[in-house]
Amino acid sequence: MVTVLAPMAGWVSPLGEVPDPVFADCILGDGVAIDPTDGRIVAPCDGTIIALAGHAFTLRERSGAEILIHIGLDTVALKGKGFKALVREGQSVKAGDPVLVADLDFLARNAKSLISPVIVANGEGFRIARRSENREVAAGAFLMEIVPLVAAVQSATNVPAVTGKAIVASEHGLHARPSALVANTAKRFTGEVTLTSRGKRANAKSTTALMALGAHQGDEVVIAAPSRAAVEAITAVLAATGEKAQRVLAPAVAVRALPPNTATRIHAIPAAPGRAIGTAVCLRASEIAVVESGHGIAAETKALREAVAALRARLEIAAASGDRAHREILSAHVALLDDPGLAGAAEQQIAEGKSAAFAFRRAMRASAEVLRSMDDARMRERAGDLIDLERQVLRILTGDAAEPAPPLPPSAILIAEEILPSDLKPGIAGFVSAGGGPTSHVVLLAAGMNIPALVAGGAAVLDVPDGADVLIDADGGTGTLDLAPNPQSIAETRQRVAAAAARQARELAAASADCFTADGVRVEVFANLGKGAAEAAEAVRLGAEGCGVLRTEFLFMDRETPPSEDEQLAAYQAIADALAGRSFIIRTFDIGADKPVPYLQFSPEGNPQLGLRGIRTAEVWPDLLRTQLQAAARVKGAVKIMLPMIIAPHELRTIRAILNGLGGSALALGAMVETPSAAMLADLIAAEADFLSIGTNDLTQYVLAIDRGHRALSGQLDALHPAVLRLIARTAEAARAAHKPAAVCGGLAADPSAAPLLIGLGISELSVPPPVIPRLKAVIRKLNSEDCRTKACAVLNFETPADVRAFVKANFGGESQS
Repeated sequence: MVTVLAPMAGWVSPLGEVPDPVFADCILGDGVAIDPTDGRIVAPCDGTIIALAGHAFTLRERSGAEILIHIGLDTVALKGKGFKALVREGQSVKAGDPVLVADLDFLARNAKSLISPVIVANGEGFRIARRSENREVAAGAFLMEIVPLVAAVQSATNVPAVTGKAIVASEHGLHARPSALVANTAKRFTGEVTLTSRGKRANAKSTTALMALGAHQGDEVVIAAPSRAAVEAITAVLAATGEKAQRVLAPAVAVRALPPNTATRIHAIPAAPGRAIGTAVCLRASEIAVVESGHGIAAETKALREAVAALRARLEIAAASGDRAHREILSAHVALLDDPGLAGAAEQQIAEGKSAAFAFRRAMRASAEVLRSMDDARMRERAGDLIDLERQVLRILTGDAAEPAPPLPPSAILIAEEILPSDLKPGIAGFVSAGGGPTSHVVLLAAGMNIPALVAGGAAVLDVPDGADVLIDADGGTGTLDLAPNPQSIAETRQRVAAAAARQARELAAASADCFTADGVRVEVFANLGKGAAEAAEAVRLGAEGCGVLRTEFLFMDRETPPSEDEQLAAYQAIADALAGRSFIIRTFDIGADKPVPYLQFSPEGNPQLGLRGIRTAEVWPDLLRTQLQAAARVKGAVKIMLPMIIAPHELRTIRAILNGLGGSALALGAMVETPSAAMLADLIAAEADFLSIGTNDLTQYVLAIDRGHRALSGQLDALHPAVLRLIARTAEAARAAHKPAAVCGGLAADPSAAPLLIGLGISELSVPPPVIPRLKAVIRKLNSEDCRTKACAVLNFETPADVRAFVKANFGGESQS
């Protein structure tokens, strides 16, 4: 155990608050930061000065622990000005001995910041066991306690076999930042990696050893490593400079095994909200071996039908319990098992001499590939359901089902290329997948089970070591997987999870009350629905003041014929009854080439998102819309009709005439504003519509010209882009001038951090997924509408969504994030 004393007087803060990603992300190592109040810098413990560079020094304690003290940020550029060294390299010092004197006034004028990191530079051998709880420290006061880790056994085969030469491009040579980048890159590779320069040889995995080389800009270094890939990776880092060097390193940090207790993170898409700490359980499902040739058509057909029947029985039993989402998803799996097309394809393979297992696999994978090739992201994500069913049926056919899976550790966090619905079991604390999407069935199941989930984390996820303690954060706009949380982070997360549970209980208790801002402005909060009466009842329980949009596609999809008027009436009436007199907005079907149905023949389209869909489909098949409107007109309740994909006022006049002819003249008729044309013509559309509802999902993709399903670009799709916000403001103003309500029912409405801006822009109604309602109402109740209005007007002049989010966090952080 090594006690590290404060090397300077000042204010202590977590390393994550340092405004430099190399330090904040613990690339150099774990530690703390001190904002100095005195320029006298002393030794933090007994040891030897092994590196001294004017603005920084490293001390090695007799246990081998190396402590790096870096005074200020970007102070290497000062080339020693403002510092006076009182020791030399190689000198032994005692704790408290003077080492440097820093001119803080000079540094304050010439450096990026005075904040000074104190870091355990060789974190692969030591970890921080305890930190000072004091906010302010004096020089020589207790700062932290570090303990050694068990040393790794070096393999005799780890001798470098490949060499290469590179030039140091960094302006100030191998100082702390580029040394850390090189070291972290070297740690990606197994075996010894060295750099040689100026007659010195250093372990490339040690930041302090690299700094001690004293390599300057333009110096040649020789890299020795076990593989050509390692040499090329380090060469790339040495050839990069500044921010470019950080970008070169970024993938490496998130891909390989990491030094203990660093805070390096993998970013992924938050799919099911929450935070969790637990043990990584890597699911690397091996391919189930099957034989291709069968033992006769009759025997193989019988075996397949029996296996399918056995799985169907299991799913039906499981579907009889659990929450609504759980029941509906498992029921959908039963329907897939009974799909005549899948069964026919498998039995055709059997008729050609294939085994039941081989035939079923080929049929399921062919269908899965069809889904994966579709433009609609939701349909692509359903491919996982087919693979899950394939795996379960094959286990029954091959006998693998008899092999019990090993028990999961407490608080298991599943790690896999893709998590399947059958992978979710009681006791799971969370999951992270390399692929997958935020609307997949497994995500819906996870949300219903209160399991935090991250998806689309990339290949880096697959290198998380099995059994590692990890922390996932799926709250907010950016999800993170902390690969090596330190004890402080673990404790903080557990406290936050407990506090969040208590907060959620309070918010749920208050959710049924009408929602007003702190200064008394009414904001109605509705639910987005799309499944049926049970979902509506649950929404009411969670505080929904009505249904802001019923996505009626659930009645039209996954069937051979369109729903009849009576069938639609029964579904709508059941939802209206569950809403018990509350507002009920039925959106007419939005099916088309992007969401095809078998009973309508759509021509192939190069870009279905810009093709036949929404109200355009209704214009091609008017009888389908007439049937839906007739069913809606017969519902007893506070029903309103809303039309999707409107681009001009005449479309409303056409539908109004149809509705009047069906006896629905008393029904309010609204328009979805989800195309740029609708937003630009919002004043004319508001004159024809009874209400406007902004669909930010489609509006954003059309305004930014980015397909929502585009794998490379979808990360740039941000509804807080100022261009989108300007169209929202234009629509809200048009509605206000026409004395009509304006709502937002897209994904932006469900983001609590966006609530202040939407209210400030004049939105009076928000429609969101039911689970979001209690939180959203709690956020709104803390807002002042006048303050929201002032701040919302300001962001319309910003350039990027990042600017907007930073502004919201700075000005509404307490209200919208707490």
